[in-house]
Formats: sequence, structure tokens, C-alpha cells
Amino acid sequence: MGYRKILLVGFILFLWLVSSVKAEEYYLQYFLSKASSKGVELSKKEKTDLLNELDGLMKQAQGIRTKLVQAIQTGETDVRYQEGKFWVSKLEEDQESIETGIQQIKLLREKPGHLVASVRLYKSLRDLSENLNAYNNLSSFSALVGDLAPNMELYADPIFYKLYLLPVARSKEIEIKPPQKEKKPAPKEKRP
Repeated sequence: MGYRKILLVGFILFLWLVSSVKAEEYYLQYFLSKASSKGVELSKKEKTDLLNELDGLMKQAQGIRTKLVQAIQTGETDVRYQEGKFWVSKLEEDQESIETGIQQIKLLREKPGHLVASVRLYKSLRDLSENLNAYNNLSSFSALVGDLAPNMELYADPIFYKLYLLPVARSKEIEIKPPQKEKKPAPKEKRP
């Protein structure tokens, strides 16, 4: 009886994993078809779905970035010391792009018509897709990067640019002001 339960749970997990992969592919195909047709604008639900997909891509990029840094630092990859330092510095730039992207996604969820946040998110997506493609071209990194590089590129350029950024830029109800940053009090100088 215990063997059957384990088998059943394993089968359910397998189906769940397959369905989540199919959902990712479905959204990618869906948004690509939307981007290829002319004059189509996204509904609020579709914009939310797109931002959710981008958030998932950012989190996936964060995980891959962490794995790449660990692989370089532990010597699991076939990279020399100087090359490793170069790639780690590139991965640090990716960390900034990921953090910026996640912040902009949060802002766009609150204010979907925010032009500056849309442009910053687009730049983060483009920077990440370029770097991920560069990592994917290295045999020692390509196994870790996988399909994320082409997916990030597709979501950045035809999908986000055409379906989200351009309509926001053309809209008359855009918010152009950059988000307010909290002002930190200047440190007081000590006099001897």
C-alpha cells in the first residue's frame, strides 16, 4: 500500500511540473501571437499576466545567477582565474539589473501607466538577455542557463516592447515623473 501512495504522489508531482512548463510555453506563445498582430492592446488581466511572467523570469535569472557564481567560485566550471573574475563582475551587473527589474515590476503593478518604470524594466530585460546569451555561448555555462536566454530576449523585445512599453508611451495618461526616492539626512560633521 505504501508503494502505491509514493507512486501516486510522484505521478501527481510529475503532472504538476509538466503543467507548469506547459503554462510558461503557453504564455510565451500567446504573447508572441499578440505581438505579431497589429493594433492589439493588452487588457488589464493580460498586463498583469505579463508582469507575472516577467517576475518569474527575473526570479529564474536570480537563481541561475546564483548557480553561476557558485560554479565559478567553487571551480566546478572550466574557467581560468582571470576569466572567472570577469564573469563574476558581469554577474554582479546582472544582480543590479535583476533588482531594478523586480522593483520596476512592483511599481508597474501599482501604476501600470508609469513610463519611466516601463523604460527601466525594458532596459533591465535587454541587459539581462544580452548577458544571458553571452553566458549561453560558453560551453561551461550553457547547461546552467538553458532556455532562459532566448525566452528573456523574446519577452524583452517583441513582447514587452511592443505590447506594454509602446502603448504606455503613446498613452495620454502616462506618469513621467521618476519615483520619489527617500532622502537620507546628511551626516553631521564632527568638530574637534
